[in-house]
Amino acid sequence: MSSDYQGTDIMSGALCNKVHSSSLGEELNEQEAEVIADIMGVRELKDKDKLVTQNDSIHTLFILIEGKLSVIAGNDEKIVYTMTEGECAGTRAFVDRKPRRATLRAEGDALVYTLDPNDFESLLVKYPIIVYKVMRALFRITHTNLLRMNQESQLLSNYISKSQGRF
Repeated sequence: MSSDYQGTDIMSGALCNKVHSSSLGEELNEQEAEVIADIMGVRELKDKDKLVTQNDSIHTLFILIEGKLSVIAGNDEKIVYTMTEGECAGTRAFVDRKPRRATLRAEGDALVYTLDPNDFESLLVKYPIIVYKVMRALFRITHTNLLRMNQESQLLSNYISKSQGRF
């Protein structure tokens, strides 16, 4: 069973460092990462715990801090990707507020930082440059994922062409 808690003073420094070193925080300086860390939650997952399930209407953005998460899609629950530390999940649901397209499941114990879109939007007036930098990071993350998927699709296509469809 997973546990949730909002950032506390004890975890604040660690949260800030992990946010700063994640794919979401690449452009943020330490003070900006601290602003983001202050509005983040923390989820601790045990092996096989599900963080979210496909079609959930939870719009939270996730940063994997420790462990591994399997990205599972389709009714056959096929693992389509395994996330590693520092990677983000849920960019589409976070930005578009659409249902989840995949299930995220812990493979072993995992630690995940969470960012609610409403909490993030609350920064817009006071910290517009931070919001801008995070949105740039979200675009970069989405673009990187798209490039990876296109490369995998091309490799599969090349394999099928060379083997003439025989496996």
